[in-house]
Amino acid sequence: MGIEDRPLVVYFHGGGWTIGDLDTGDSVCRFLAANVPATVLSVDYRLAPEHRFPAAVEDAWAAFRWAAVENTSLGVDPSRIAVSGDSAGGNLAAAVSLQARDEGGPSPAMQALIYPVTDAVGGQASRDTFAKGFLLTRADMDWFEHHYLPSAESRGDPRVSVLRSADLTGVAPAYVTTAGFDPLRDEGEAYAERLQEAGVQVIQRRHPGLVHGFANMTAISRTAKAAMSELSAAIRVGLS
Repeated sequence: MGIEDRPLVVYFHGGGWTIGDLDTGDSVCRFLAANVPATVLSVDYRLAPEHRFPAAVEDAWAAFRWAAVENTSLGVDPSRIAVSGDSAGGNLAAAVSLQARDEGGPSPAMQALIYPVTDAVGGQASRDTFAKGFLLTRADMDWFEHHYLPSAESRGDPRVSVLRSADLTGVAPAYVTTAGFDPLRDEGEAYAERLQEAGVQVIQRRHPGLVHGFANMTAISRTAKAAMSELSAAIRVGLS
């Protein structure tokens, strides 16, 4: 494989749309670059509360489209571009996949979602079951969504609550990974189920002993490293 036709992963960092940056996502991006292997484009999107929804979605969509158009200068194959992200970044990757379907392309070859936010309306049991004591708390999520979303109505917008999209047919194939002890576990898995029901090729993998944030724990946890190695393998196959 020559440098001119490498696969590309467009990556959106987590942080509840309000915190996080290129530095906090750097270890994950380096891991993916080494283990997919692929060129990785890390996106530094605008953050709330200074820039509320839909600013982050607009930036994510613009970054993906730019990468697809500038494939030659980036040295990548435009037919082998994945979108990926963790937590709020996983939400953005899913939103980009929906928008690509709705606007007629360019479309990602796959979406690799790491414990994504998929439903700001709520109702999933895991947000209550793991409300305290597992790194990410229910109070954290309430704070993030309060600062990101400008109104109650925006909580149901499919660019935020992708789980509540009326139609998921035709979006990019997906790999959805969740952590067993995570407030976001149930909504990520519910999204994978809805994708499957819509006829989308999807693999859903729960890592029962892990907590939210394991993507950044590969240097200290063998289990987290194994989970991220599995994700990398899925992206490698998806972009082959």
